[in-house]
Amino acid sequence: MAGTRTKRVIISGGGTGGHIFPAIAIANALKRLAPDTELLFVGANGRMEMDKVPAAGYEIIGLDIQGINRKSLWKNLTLPFKLYKSIRKARQIVRDFKPDVAVGVGGYASGPLLHTAVQLGIPCLIQEQNSYAGITNKRLGAKVDKVCVAFEGMEKFFPKEKILLTGNPIRRESVDIQSKRFEAAELLSLSPHKKTILLTGGSLGARTLNVCMREGLEKLIAADVQVIWQCGGYYYDELRAVIGNAYENSVKLTAFLHRMDLAYAAADVIIARAGAGTIAELCAVGKPAILVPSPNVAEDHQTKNAKALVDKAAALMVSDMEAPQQLVDTALALLHDEKRCKVLRTTISKLAIWDADEVIAREVLKLAGEN
Repeated sequence: MAGTRTKRVIISGGGTGGHIFPAIAIANALKRLAPDTELLFVGANGRMEMDKVPAAGYEIIGLDIQGINRKSLWKNLTLPFKLYKSIRKARQIVRDFKPDVAVGVGGYASGPLLHTAVQLGIPCLIQEQNSYAGITNKRLGAKVDKVCVAFEGMEKFFPKEKILLTGNPIRRESVDIQSKRFEAAELLSLSPHKKTILLTGGSLGARTLNVCMREGLEKLIAADVQVIWQCGGYYYDELRAVIGNAYENSVKLTAFLHRMDLAYAAADVIIARAGAGTIAELCAVGKPAILVPSPNVAEDHQTKNAKALVDKAAALMVSDMEAPQQLVDTALALLHDEKRCKVLRTTISKLAIWDADEVIAREVLKLAGEN
């Protein structure tokens, strides 16, 4: 890299695991490639990045920012004031830290920080995880220096000359599943010889998936199927009370999976939302997957994410509306269709991109070196 001065990088964004985990993966890659890099995260107060980033060993500063509340419009009255306050604080953060480059991964904090960095002449890079770009990234795309994307066809959102197709960074420790099925079964108190479904609603949980699993549990148990059920912290206490200990030998209910590698290793079929980060990990683990896109996301981008796999015969999709009637039956049929499982395993594995974190990190360091 040009010069010998230690490079300083700000990474902004968060809100969900789909934004936070790629951000941390990029930070880890930067540290592998240039160990003396100084890193600072900027997130949104009250969001999960304020816990997850320090747990990963990095400093984070919070902005008092929120997104548009589409369910309760009156709660948006303070939004202009919070935005103004966040931009002022972001400006102070940039001036104090003096970054060589700013990286935005999406989420509430990404907008004010990148907006400020662009104004102050700091080189900027956007990492867009989804097949449909978010409104903040679309607005900033023409102003930043580089846009790293995970899907083809993103020219409709960003200037073509700024786009680099990198794939999404994955948590390498989470997709390291080789030869772990028996270890996973032992630690999760499951049988390694029984068919197993992993249902994961992402870091926050998913109401539809939880309802489907709750109502289909008897059918799954009758089919002698084991379930690893990640339900989200918001839903855990209610589901724990309903399920009790009646299914403890066959159902492992958890609010959050701290060892995704073991859950992936134990699974024969995976049911999940279609967030971009989840899809990147599913490609890496190479297991048959049923995607249930969340309808509660901007521009229905999870359906677009899922179709990118379905169109390549790499996954199955059940809509959120149809899931209560179809999801459990679809999962059982897939579990017992080894020919179809083999096709899905082969096809989805071909879509895996293992080094997205380092490709993006090199682009960040390149921009930092040019500053």
